[in-house]
Amino acid sequence: MNSEFLNGPCQVLPASEETSSDINQCVKLRIPKDGTAVETMEPMSVPGLINNTVKNYPDHIAYVYKDTEGKSVKVTYKQYLQNVRTCAKAFLALGLERRHGVCILGFNSPEWIISNLAAIFAGGVSSGIYITNNPEACCHCASTVKANIIVVEDDNQCQKITSIRHQLPDLKKIVQYRGEPKDPDVMSWKQLMDIGEQQNDDDLERCLKEIAINQCCSIVFTSGTVGNPKAAMLSHDNLVYDSRASFERLDVSMGEEVLVSYLPLSHVAAQMVDIYFVITAAATIYFADNDALKGTLIQTLQEARPTLFLGVPRVWEKIQEKILYVSSQSGILKKSIANWARYQALKYNFDKMNGKPSKSWGYSVASTIILEKVKQILGLDRCKLVVTAAAPLSPEVKKFFMSLDILLMDSFGMSECGGHCISTPDAFNLEASGRSIPGTKVKIMHQEDGQGELCLYGRHVFMGYLNEPEKTRAILEDDGWLHTGDIGKVDDSGLIYITGRLKELLITAGGENIPPVPIEQMIQAELPNISYAILIGDKKKFLSLLIALKAEVNQDTSIPTDVLMPNVQDWLKSLGCPAKTIKEVLDGGPDAKLLNTIQSAIDKVNAKVTSNAQRIQKFRILPADFSIATGELGPTLKIKRGTILSKYKDIVDSMYS
Repeated sequence: MNSEFLNGPCQVLPASEETSSDINQCVKLRIPKDGTAVETMEPMSVPGLINNTVKNYPDHIAYVYKDTEGKSVKVTYKQYLQNVRTCAKAFLALGLERRHGVCILGFNSPEWIISNLAAIFAGGVSSGIYITNNPEACCHCASTVKANIIVVEDDNQCQKITSIRHQLPDLKKIVQYRGEPKDPDVMSWKQLMDIGEQQNDDDLERCLKEIAINQCCSIVFTSGTVGNPKAAMLSHDNLVYDSRASFERLDVSMGEEVLVSYLPLSHVAAQMVDIYFVITAAATIYFADNDALKGTLIQTLQEARPTLFLGVPRVWEKIQEKILYVSSQSGILKKSIANWARYQALKYNFDKMNGKPSKSWGYSVASTIILEKVKQILGLDRCKLVVTAAAPLSPEVKKFFMSLDILLMDSFGMSECGGHCISTPDAFNLEASGRSIPGTKVKIMHQEDGQGELCLYGRHVFMGYLNEPEKTRAILEDDGWLHTGDIGKVDDSGLIYITGRLKELLITAGGENIPPVPIEQMIQAELPNISYAILIGDKKKFLSLLIALKAEVNQDTSIPTDVLMPNVQDWLKSLGCPAKTIKEVLDGGPDAKLLNTIQSAIDKVNAKVTSNAQRIQKFRILPADFSIATGELGPTLKIKRGTILSKYKDIVDSMYS
């Protein structure tokens, strides 16, 4: 490298374009000439950001995790940086080449974020792989980034990589960070760190000097719901700006103590960006363990008592199901008191959301005496901000938590830009995703009735798709505007609403364009005990509906069982058609009382739609619930419509025969 370009890690190298599909190319930064302090803030690399945090807050606790004996271990920012540097030196000793990948395949953990940052420090690129990926999908990701090193969580994930190792010519070492490797060619985490401790700093310092802010440091793979995942290249400035602007939006200052109980967001992009804005605020991160959704989550929350909590929609649905189940076992008096308190909180929060704040005597009593105890039991009594991310969350679930005096703040982002907007208590609506973070812009293209494709702009927008210039040009305009593919609108207060997907539009045989998501949400609001409602009708004469009932999940395989959730069993019993399994529901044809209840809900929705073409004419109950493991949901919990239509082709055909 030219000697004048050895001033990293916070140097900016010459560039002529704002976008690129070449991992070795730098891009122009999108820094405006004037604007707010956040918009024009001095660019910084990821290593530069962490070094500054350590300089200012060396003894602040960076993260807390449980060791093998279940004891909490606290790690300061100074120790965190040392761990990252040790890991980076080990990666270099194992042969990590410049601009080559370090892939990470595992559950959230200290090792995950250390590996992630160490790859960047060592001049490579970090790249997370979804833990639900099969070996073929892992192979695609690893080969795309020319991975020299793959870090896996356990033997289960390790086997995926060893089975495809012969297809990865660039791979030099597999590292396993939980449990002892069974394969002698696989290195343990301890062995990795021991190698790092034996190295001097010379090679690492050389790599740091070669780093530039406007080059790729991380690759985030899209969820791949259609075709192979695309590799979105993120620069240092993309990540650092997104993290700092996000905390500006949340009104959190540098150095302010923020305790984060951190459940893994299914979306790797969200996971990585969250890591960076935790670092930005010098926060303390609490890692939830692998059994979080099997019952240990509340224990983690009670220990951490976080001031900020991030969770995927399934987290909130599980908490809701648990609360409703406990409530159903309570006596009439307790139920009545709880329902009264929930009504008071719901009314108060709706009034506040609609700009008419009023604190009644009833709300004050309910909040202080009853709902505060609920928050304490959940470990959320100190929480200032509770965020749902990675996939859409039903407004009905949000209403439920509003009735507990807990406002779930929605957020929206993409692999291609990290987080773009987030709700806050002063900018909240049940159906909105919040306002854009400072320094970013949004516009609506091809508007009809105020809605159209949502397009985003800012320093957080990615560089381009690795080795895919045509797909880059298709989504990223020359002037930097990112086409999201989402249909949305922006209201007068700047709140952004996502109302559907362009590619999910159903075009009926009569030529009507119908966005399925709003109709599906209305169905689920009328039928809260169902798991999913899937609207179908593309190229068909009329619309139909597929309904999945909520079922228990096998905790070992993550595959839904045939046993219905307790609340669904209670619902069916209240209708006069008791059943404990989906098979019992379907044997001999569903009970007429259940069919009439579903049809009544559909009739209510049909009365609200804007045209006859949007009316649902038929429905079927499916024989199983949806999951990632069985293929109906993508890694970010998005519906895979094509898979569902293919899997249940016979059922679909029966409605149109």
